[in-house]
Amino acid sequence: MAKNVPEIKGTLRSHMIELPGVIREASGIRVFGKRLKSFLFTTDVAIIKNTNADAVIAVYPFTPQPVITQALVLAADVPVFCGVGGGITTGMRVINLALDAEFKGAMGVVVNNPTPNEVISRMRDSLDIPIIVTVVSEFEDIDARIEAGATILNVSGAKRTAEIVRKIREKHPNFPIIATGGPTNETIKEVIDAGANAITYTPPTTGEILKEIMLGYRDRYEENVDINQESAVEKEKE
Repeated sequence: MAKNVPEIKGTLRSHMIELPGVIREASGIRVFGKRLKSFLFTTDVAIIKNTNADAVIAVYPFTPQPVITQALVLAADVPVFCGVGGGITTGMRVINLALDAEFKGAMGVVVNNPTPNEVISRMRDSLDIPIIVTVVSEFEDIDARIEAGATILNVSGAKRTAEIVRKIREKHPNFPIIATGGPTNETIKEVIDAGANAITYTPPTTGEILKEIMLGYRDRYEENVDINQESAVEKEKE
């Protein structure tokens, strides 16, 4: 028997980004007592404040900065997993950024694919929060990542994501895996069926959302013009 789930929405926050319902079919990953199934991939604080995602995974293509981590954690109503580098930013700086993220309240840290296992191992010795390691290919040495101290694997393999997840799951049936779900319910379901415990979802940008809203505003004016023109024609006929 299906359970009734009461839903409460505010007037000002009724317009929000709701993640695909199929993500709820994932098992989730329990982190510090919180069961997380959906991770929103964004650093936009406006979007972070207006979503029903379980958590935020905030990775960006610039050198990580503590002030950005602080802003994201302060803005979010849900756990934040912050990127701390590992590609361009390496070595001791990654470890220091990870420690800073933990001190600022991040629930976990995310390192990029090029991060050496030695750095992951040193992070594991210093941090109490999860270390999420990004995986982009099934040919990576996953065993070495896990031995170095990875807490969760974050699979981001574009069209091959489901296949990569499947191969990891064959060898590591119980290890926590987050994976990109893709653009449709079908692609998300495929990744979940392959063995992903949680899904990352990329929302539309604020620019794209605002564009749709502005189109609606313009259409409303055009409709009013059409109505006024029709009324003028009817009056002339009279």
